[in-house]
Formats: sequence, C-alpha cells, structure tokens
Amino acid sequence: MHKKQKLAQKTEKTTENTIKKYNLLSKKDKILVACSGGKDSTTILHILKKLKYNVEAITVDAVIGNYTKENLENIKEFCKKHKIKLHIISFREEFGFSLCYIRSILKKKNINLTSCTICGVLRRYLLNKYSKKLNAAKLVTGHNLNDEAQGVIMNLLKNNLELLARQGPSTGISKNKNFVQRVKPLYFVSEKDIADYSKKMNFPVNYAPCPCRKGVYRCLINKLLTEHEQKNPGTHKNIIKWLLSISPILKKKFTTTKKQKLCANCREPSQQKLCMACKILSKIR
Repeated sequence: MHKKQKLAQKTEKTTENTIKKYNLLSKKDKILVACSGGKDSTTILHILKKLKYNVEAITVDAVIGNYTKENLENIKEFCKKHKIKLHIISFREEFGFSLCYIRSILKKKNINLTSCTICGVLRRYLLNKYSKKLNAAKLVTGHNLNDEAQGVIMNLLKNNLELLARQGPSTGISKNKNFVQRVKPLYFVSEKDIADYSKKMNFPVNYAPCPCRKGVYRCLINKLLTEHEQKNPGTHKNIIKWLLSISPILKKKFTTTKKQKLCANCREPSQQKLCMACKILSKIR
C-alpha cells in the first residue's frame, strides 16, 4: 500500500477511535463543525462526513482582509462539493466592525488585548450562541495534538489549573445546558499528519498562518515544543498523556454545584456580571 494512503487511513482510524473511546459523537445527533477554511477544520469535516455523521458547517468571518476572504471561498467550495450545509456568521454583521477595527479602537483606549485574544473571545461567543440557535448537540473543532499540547503548557506556565481541568477530547468540567459541548476528534492526530492528509485529498486550503498571529504567546510555545519534539520525538504525545492521567483529579477539584451565571447583557454564560464579549464590545461603542 502506498505510504500516503497508509497515512490517510491512520489519520481516519485514529479520529474514529477517539470518537468511540471518549463517546464524543452520536450519528443520531445534529453536529456542527466550526470551520475556518484551514487544514484542520476541513479535514475533520471531511472525515465526519465520510463516517456518515449528520454534519453541518459553521464559519465565523472575522473580516481580516484577503486572508479570511480566501478562507471563506475555500470552505464554500468544499461544502458545495460535498453537499454540506454551511452557516456563515460575520463579525461585521454581528458587531458592526471587523476584528482589526475592534483591536485598533481598543488600542487607542489603552486596552492592549492581542488580536488572538479578541478573536478567541468573540468567536467562542458566536459559536456557542449560534450552536444553540441551530439546535446542535455538539460543536466540533479542529484542534489537533500540537494545539492541545501547547494549551497544556500555556496553562501550566500561567498557573491556570481550572482552564487545564477543562481541556481534553471533550471540553469542560461538567455538562451545562447553556453551553453546546465542544469536542475534538483530532485530539491525537499531529499537525503534520493533518497537513499531509489535507494535501493528499487536495482540499482547497490556505496553509499560511493567520497574519494577526505574529508574536503571540502561543507562537512562542509552539516554537519551543516543535524544537523539543525534533530532539525528543513523542514530546507532544507525552504532554497529552500526562494531562489525561491527572484530568480526573483536576475535574473533581473544580467541579461545582453552583448555578451557572448568565451575562446581564446578552444572557450567555459568564463568571462575571458581564461576559468578556460584552466587556470588549462595550469599550468600542
């Protein structure tokens, strides 16, 4: 069997085994796949469709010039070819502004949040809001082995143990009706294997990183782990194995019976009176 064909089968089998082992998805449920138009989300959308799950795609356009324009065209092309329903949400339509404009206004007010932080907060807000509106049972993201290992190290270095407790193939500590549960079927698949799979399948994908990502903390951690992986193969896997070994202890520590608070403004889940999305938006209006 051709080497690339073996790799493709390995990627699909690893994904399928992860779904089964951690009971991530059911073929009876409506599943939304959060798609950026990149290699990871396109790969998981393709595999889930191939495995005959009831999938629809949802994409959030942060309006970052030609970068998101190209990604949007790519995901439209892919979904049309594979007969997958696509839901498109836009920062500009939802908030009235693009990501770059939001960041520039905040910077003028001496609020120095990175583009990744702003984008992450607002994107998660929109994905949860629309996943509920669309009656999705689960929201699938394209996070891979490298992404998750980076997240573990970042949370360790920042002493964010509660965030660490929320990590895993299925995110969160306990089920909550206000959150559509996010799951990560590519949890044990490396970024390299996904890139190879995507290229083998000739997906319409832009492999360039987001132009707003330069200089962010995750990039530094990614560089350090990549260098360590080259010298010590298995580094990313070992980080994830460690997390999963202590995950039950962490989840038990941070499990609470307190009722989930809702944002006073938008009624989305929040630990404070106002959620982070509303706090950011209030600063630019």
